[in-house]
Amino acid sequence: MLECGMLEQDRRSLRRCSTVLCKQLVVDELFIQSLQADDILTESMAESIMAEQTLQKRSWRLLLLLPKRGPRAFSSFCSALRETEQQHLSDLLTQSPEKDGNETHVEVSLQCPCSNIITHMHTNRSRVFRFVDSSVPLSTQEVIAAKRARTHESECSLDADSPINTPVCACTPDFYLSHYLQSYRMNSTPRGFALVISNVTFDPCAELDPRKGGEVDDEVLRKVFTELDYLVTVKRNLTAQGMKTCIENFCRRPDHQTFDSCVVCLLSHGVEGAIYGTDGQVLQLDWVFEAFDNSHCPLLQNKPKMFFIQACRGDEMDCGVEQIDGPSRTCSSSCEQRDAGKEGEEDTNSRQREDVCRPRIKLPQRSDMICGFASLKGQKICTAAMRNTKRGSWFIQELNTALRLHARDKHLADILVQVNRRIKEREGYAPGTAHHRCKEMSEFTSSLCKDLFFFPKYQPQY
Repeated sequence: MLECGMLEQDRRSLRRCSTVLCKQLVVDELFIQSLQADDILTESMAESIMAEQTLQKRSWRLLLLLPKRGPRAFSSFCSALRETEQQHLSDLLTQSPEKDGNETHVEVSLQCPCSNIITHMHTNRSRVFRFVDSSVPLSTQEVIAAKRARTHESECSLDADSPINTPVCACTPDFYLSHYLQSYRMNSTPRGFALVISNVTFDPCAELDPRKGGEVDDEVLRKVFTELDYLVTVKRNLTAQGMKTCIENFCRRPDHQTFDSCVVCLLSHGVEGAIYGTDGQVLQLDWVFEAFDNSHCPLLQNKPKMFFIQACRGDEMDCGVEQIDGPSRTCSSSCEQRDAGKEGEEDTNSRQREDVCRPRIKLPQRSDMICGFASLKGQKICTAAMRNTKRGSWFIQELNTALRLHARDKHLADILVQVNRRIKEREGYAPGTAHHRCKEMSEFTSSLCKDLFFFPKYQPQY
């Protein structure tokens, strides 16, 4: 039995730091997997922890279990902290009590679960607020600089630790063999090219704030797509024309013909339908998608083209709504109009004969694309995105984690649904303002025609 095995000094350390741990500890799949690998948690314990709806409640439940899990539980817990980039919490637990005399000692009990406090910010030119981000580990608070009035940029800037960097989980041969026939071909070496354009600092004349933490995002993307076997190019701080030229050159790369896919990531300040260059000029996103369509980029026809846009799409802050029970909703059956158009009357007989002799499959102008957006665009709301000064943007954080954990056995559309779910759970904390408990919601659009699996670290045996 493990009931009373933890050393008393380790129990005291957990009690001493319980307040900080409940607020800052990130208990996610990676953290739980580490404790399970050391046989500290059973499968049922792991499930009960992950069933909690907030990070704070997960932390609270874990802290109740740890003292009962034997003499190795404390050291395994500290090891898991280090493995998931929460070194400062490990240091806090292992430092001597004399160095931490001001720490508040709070016993965790079933009657006192932790409250759900996460992060957000809102800025304008006249007010500056302070916020605490407890959806990720924090050691300090940060004053958020006001955004310029010209674009009403509201991309958050919050303090936290570095992102999760656990290796991408490998696809098994059995999974590949059971899924490759119904999915896009994805076995070239490399899988394709990936382009990351990241604007972090801007010209003074552009009146755009630096995107502190943006450099974390592009490094996270470089690492994860490299592990997914892409040749990644990162370009920082380009003007609008510089971004356009870079994308044009990327589209023309002849090796697209031999590779199975491509990835484009654009990270900057943004407005509806466009992102900013460092000079304050905008690049229209519709032009970007057009550059990769079946007409302008024939080498990528019928191949998946992935886009990830980390930028605001407007200045509206999603203040959220209270969830209530209500009547079930029904959807009307969908209908589809048959195409009643005719071919052009000007076609000559010779052209018609040529078409009969050499029939060709026609493609839509634009297809086989999927694009993940950090924020929403709609008829009545275009929302802002949120970014963390040390851990990067919420959207990129969740995309990175989901790809590392699930690229081995989930297709990209399902991965982006998971990203949406994780973003939906996060909310803001700004007491005393109209933006308390603000939300962010990511979304994606897709014209994919098959499942898109990455099949990481798997090469078919010919």
